Amino acid sequence: MSQQRISLSPDLTLLREEGYEVAIRYDHLVVTGVPYLNSTGEVRLGTLVSDLSMAGDVTAKPENHVAMFAGEFPCDKDGRPLEKLRHGSGDTTIGNGLVTNHSFSRKPPGGYTDYHHKMTTYVALISKHARDVDPNVTAQTRRVVENEDPESPFVYLDTATGRAGVSAVSRKLELARVGIFGVGGTGGYVLDQVAKTPVLEIAIFDGDEFLQHNAFRAPGAPSIGELKTQPKKVDYLKGIYSKMHRGIVAHDFFIDETTVQQIGIFDFAFICMDPGTPKRLLVEYLEANSIPFVDVGMGLELIDDTLTGILRVTASTPEKREHVREHKRISFTDAGIDNLYSKNIQIADLNALNAALAVLKWKKLFGFYADLEREHNSLYLISGNTLINGDES
Repeated sequence: MSQQRISLSPDLTLLREEGYEVAIRYDHLVVTGVPYLNSTGEVRLGTLVSDLSMAGDVTAKPENHVAMFAGEFPCDKDGRPLEKLRHGSGDTTIGNGLVTNHSFSRKPPGGYTDYHHKMTTYVALISKHARDVDPNVTAQTRRVVENEDPESPFVYLDTATGRAGVSAVSRKLELARVGIFGVGGTGGYVLDQVAKTPVLEIAIFDGDEFLQHNAFRAPGAPSIGELKTQPKKVDYLKGIYSKMHRGIVAHDFFIDETTVQQIGIFDFAFICMDPGTPKRLLVEYLEANSIPFVDVGMGLELIDDTLTGILRVTASTPEKREHVREHKRISFTDAGIDNLYSKNIQIADLNALNAALAVLKWKKLFGFYADLEREHNSLYLISGNTLINGDES
């Protein structure tokens, strides 16, 4: 829970974003990897520790200006201890495996404004002497930090949302389960984007193998050795995206009258399948279980040695379903706009764009993005670079 607690406080978040190795342990703020000089002039790495003043879940102004240090007592380049910093020496056990050896005292007029001010001040006072010996040493290591929160879906910390200041709005996407049906082309790009969100479980469904032609439609770059094994699409993609997201669950079967009853319940679903009976069965199941979803389609034609066509994104929610059939937005047969999609005219950039439009709509539905038109059907016309919205709610 250390990193989750850090993300709630702007001063601690800033420390992390600036590349410090920061954590909360035993209710203390800990910065590791702080360079200093020992008495023989060698560069060593120590740990700076401070108690925390809290106002609920967020930090308050530090009440205590004293900081603790694990390591030898820091010295200048001539081997003289930094006595102006010394508050005391002696081992203090903070918690299991965290023992400090010294304490420092440097109080600016008015005290420290926050913990970023406090910790960076002490780091600068200690580390400047180490940089006299080695100008390249720094406490801002930007080391990759593993996620210590067992409830988080991420293998390592999502520092991008905090860096952009959108941590709070990102929590709107903390859904229990999202399904992606069909991951060979557009669905693979959907997975690429959903895997970067805090959805707890991403269930991916596809019964096909990942073959050589799929490599030119899907995200990533498989090796020839990987292609020779002909892995299932879901297994191949899970192997990639499980490196950053813990909650990807692969289901290597097609949708039919039996399997559709086995898929479970979702907070949201992406349908990236060819038109036909399986899609109809899936849509009926999602509707019957009040599950919102987005369906994507692509129709491309080769005319006079040039490709043209349309990309489609159709949203369906429990509050608005009628347009799907009344306006025939989703094809359940081999006729209609999606027919050409089944002929396998797929281009990677259009798959990526179709996926991006689908993910944008998902995020709009859950309040991540503003949604002024509340459209439930969008068509992108390639030849005119035109986006047409319809079926507003």
